[in-house]
Amino acid sequence: MPKLKTHKGIKKRVKVTARGKVKFHKHNKGHLQSNKSGNRRRRLRRTKTITGPYADKMIQLLGPGAR
Repeated sequence: MPKLKTHKGIKKRVKVTARGKVKFHKHNKGHLQSNKSGNRRRRLRRTKTITGPYADKMIQLLGPGAR
């Protein structure tokens, strides 16, 4: 079997923690901030984690050295 290649788009957007959770930054923070509420902008600053089968798929796309 050939080597698995890392999915470069996922690599740029997602990090795997030491415990195997998948962290990412939320979208909608790029521009047009003035019409968003302060609470919403504050929420967008935080990172979010992906869990379950979707997280497993992300780790698979990141390749064998991701865990």
